[in-house]
Amino acid sequence: MTTPVSVTGVPRLGRGVKFRYDKARERHVLLLPETVVVLNATGTAILELCDGRRTVADIVDALREQYGEVPEEQVVAYLAKLAERRHLEILDD
Repeated sequence: MTTPVSVTGVPRLGRGVKFRYDKARERHVLLLPETVVVLNATGTAILELCDGRRTVADIVDALREQYGEVPEEQVVAYLAKLAERRHLEILDD
């Protein structure tokens, strides 16, 4: 079951989750208790914008400024997947 994510929601890292650059892997990762999630460039770009202040719509706009056309539904689906796994919390306004 996918966690619903609204474009007005504000994503932030979940409790106990850290977003770091791993020098050994030369990639950004999410560090969780007993788990490491290795991120690709797209995941990194999205998570760099999840600061607890920007809405999902703001994140999509920022990605579009940097990369051109970015499908909103793909960003929402990615954030929903992370929220479902409790890597992110989505705060409603």
